[in-house]
Amino acid sequence: MEAATVIFSKNGNARRYPLTDMDAPTPAVSATTPRNVYVFGVTSFLNDTASEMAYWVLPAFLASIGAGPAQLGIIEGVAESVASFVKLFSGYLTDKVAQRKPLVVAGYVVANGVKPLLALVSSWWQILGIRFVDRFAKGVRGTARDVMVAESVDKSNLGSAYGLIQAMDSAGAIAGPLLALAVIGHFGMRGVFAAAAFPGALCVVVAWVGIQEVRRRRRKSNRATELAAAESPAEVHSASTAGHAHPQIDTSWLPRLPGRFYYVLVIVTLFSLANSSDMFLVLRAGSIGIPASRAPLLGLVFNVVFTLASWPAGKFSDRFSRSTIAAAGYFVFAFVYFVFALAPSQTAIWITMALYGLFYALTNPVLKALVVESVSEDVRGRALGTFSFLTSVTTLLSSIITGALWKSYGAAVPFYFSAAIAGVSGVALLAHRAPKPKPE
Repeated sequence: MEAATVIFSKNGNARRYPLTDMDAPTPAVSATTPRNVYVFGVTSFLNDTASEMAYWVLPAFLASIGAGPAQLGIIEGVAESVASFVKLFSGYLTDKVAQRKPLVVAGYVVANGVKPLLALVSSWWQILGIRFVDRFAKGVRGTARDVMVAESVDKSNLGSAYGLIQAMDSAGAIAGPLLALAVIGHFGMRGVFAAAAFPGALCVVVAWVGIQEVRRRRRKSNRATELAAAESPAEVHSASTAGHAHPQIDTSWLPRLPGRFYYVLVIVTLFSLANSSDMFLVLRAGSIGIPASRAPLLGLVFNVVFTLASWPAGKFSDRFSRSTIAAAGYFVFAFVYFVFALAPSQTAIWITMALYGLFYALTNPVLKALVVESVSEDVRGRALGTFSFLTSVTTLLSSIITGALWKSYGAAVPFYFSAAIAGVSGVALLAHRAPKPKPE
């Protein structure tokens, strides 16, 4: 028997109209759907292992081919910003396509196909090209993956899901430097780049086999309201036909989003002026005597804390104000950069590098969950894409500013600059006073 609903028109007459698929209740997330969260965790672990093997030796490799802080700033700024430009388009595409898995898998294939090419380069321009393609692929897959995660779990567990994936991602960033240390002594820096092909290939296989499409949660139409407002059977039929033929789905590039989303967006964009490439931290450590051969160990210290704190931070944000937790992360960042500006000793650098991992744990998964819960389901891709685009374009500017300030005024000034902006951003985010998340 066909399902139906009773509609009372303006004249008080009751009519029964069949429900369409657009009106039917959206089924609850199945018990097996969270499989995606774990699969994405594994792919993040393998992909970041490959990336971090190369990332922490890149400054020393650039120096070996005659490049310096200015070139590093251009490479990292352009690389991260291209990912954001692509995420802007990818966010729109993610909201429109029926299947998102191809976007995610293609992103992993391309990224892990170009990383080993670093073993063959001879100039910093070639490194720029490889990083460009790598980050382009990241932009393609990133938003689609994050939206799939949001659709795979209940809203009350968003922080936990993003925190788990972030923990696995940073666990890969622990494995990467350790593998780099094991390889670099026998095969040099080029050998490290070549060896990154192995975890990269495993990442592609796991993504291809393990990721499952999630049924799209389409917004219910207001056809019942339209039918109730109709004056005549002809108008009722017209409203019913129009609602069925033209589902009410926002197709604009940037739909109208709530003010709470834009408030967070402005604050995070401001903070991004302080958040230049982490490679400047490695260069600063080198300027006070920590050798390039220990750069992977700096990454290890940072990522151990990042890994251990990410999942608890995400879970904590499911119970308390996400904006307050993220603001605490900004204050940690300000403290870290202030200490790097002073650079009192190598011991202080090692300790604050560990605290830097806490900053990432308190912000990365928490801000992502904050953005997702601030908008409706049908515009999550565009909201996340816009968020990533604006903040990372500002990161490009930050990396360029940091390189220029370093060259003109010395190493300390850009770190003082970043610490001040981070402090202001933390205060502004505290003023947001986001409500405590509640289970659905």
